[in-house]
Amino acid sequence: MGFELKVLDHPYIQATLTVLRDRRTDQIEFRKSLVRIGRAIGLEIVRDFEVEEVYVETPLGVKARGVRIKDYDKVVIVTVLRAGMPMTEGLVKVFPAARQGVISARRVEEKGMTPDKRFEIEINYVKLPRIRSDDTVIVVDPMVATGSTMEAVLRVLVSHGRARRYIIAAVITTPLAVERLRRLADELSIDIKMYVASVDPELNEHGFIVPGLGDAGDRAFGG
Repeated sequence: MGFELKVLDHPYIQATLTVLRDRRTDQIEFRKSLVRIGRAIGLEIVRDFEVEEVYVETPLGVKARGVRIKDYDKVVIVTVLRAGMPMTEGLVKVFPAARQGVISARRVEEKGMTPDKRFEIEINYVKLPRIRSDDTVIVVDPMVATGSTMEAVLRVLVSHGRARRYIIAAVITTPLAVERLRRLADELSIDIKMYVASVDPELNEHGFIVPGLGDAGDRAFGG
């Protein structure tokens, strides 16, 4: 049990991240870019699955060697509303048979960030499929800043059934969030692997990632 961070340096992912960071990117293009990066991250996540050799018969009546992805049908995608929705659209293109759930969680920003850089998290709605012990659960949230929201979401997920492993699909995170999630994996005795396009160095006084890309939910859905 433990935590692993995977920073994706694929040129397509990095080019899409650049579009997301650009303040000139409009709402439609921003949302489409989240879909694109979700799909690209999904393809990277597939590398985490075992494959086995199979043989199929082609239309010419000849056997051809191929592979099958093991446990490809044992995936649960959990979207953190609302910012995670476009990324989930991209991930579902890679995992079309995934069962899906949603968790509505928000930082209570009106109370401000605590001195140790945490936010109170308000969870308003949880709708999850049954989570089995052999499932891979993919949690989707574009920005993991302080780690407060992701920590709360993972605690809810574990309380609904312990999966074989948990994968976080995000665009940007911070060293602070990484360390908090590393400690959480140890505390809960679960496996967490986090896929991101970038680890940005700091947070501002409002808890936003710097340089970041702004508020992903507002930019994707128009405020």
